[in-house]
Amino acid sequence: MSMNIAIDGPAGAGKSTIAKMLAKQLGFIYVDTGAMYRAMAYNFLSRGIDTADEEAIAAACTDVDVTIAYENGEQQVLLNGENVNGVIRTEEVGNTASAVSAYSAVRAKLVKLQKQLAAKSDVIMDGRDIGSCVLPEAQVKIYLTASTAVRAKRRYDELTAKGISCDLMQIERDIEARDERDMHREISPLVQAEDAVLIDSSELSINEVVQEIYQICQRHAGGHAEGREK
Repeated sequence: MSMNIAIDGPAGAGKSTIAKMLAKQLGFIYVDTGAMYRAMAYNFLSRGIDTADEEAIAAACTDVDVTIAYENGEQQVLLNGENVNGVIRTEEVGNTASAVSAYSAVRAKLVKLQKQLAAKSDVIMDGRDIGSCVLPEAQVKIYLTASTAVRAKRRYDELTAKGISCDLMQIERDIEARDERDMHREISPLVQAEDAVLIDSSELSINEVVQEIYQICQRHAGGHAEGREK
């Protein structure tokens, strides 16, 4: 039987970075659900589809294929066979992904793939509704968060390091707006699952968070995590 770890939380909480590190430590497959939604959003944007038109979005979902592959140990997100890792991390794509993820057709398309991956492999999956909707039977569930100011500063530092000009206050406003959308959308809103462990990373380093979750895996999985450590 496969072991599943679900990490949920708001934008900028560090879910992806921490999930990747933990996956390597445990020898699990990391499934970046946020990147899958970003790939869908990029598809709609590049095709000039009005993302406010739910009917048009639903129609466009029928011929979209989003898959995950690994090259040299690194996850690659493929949109209709094309590697889109380098173009899906912009603020525009992120905000669009947050908006279209509320549509049932988009969620149904991607959740099906995510469930299939989790059923056959030991996976770590991060997103907004993994523990509550996608993997409700996950053995370990984490709700990872941080203050809005801390999350905005992390994103600002990330973009600045890449040479991208940005405004810290605007990023914080965008994060607040995204939180509002994610928490109050009708379909699969961002919520802490009842059996999820809450971790606030505002004052913790990445390594501290990784080790805290690793210890939780050991306690909840009866040594399964320890046996898979690399």
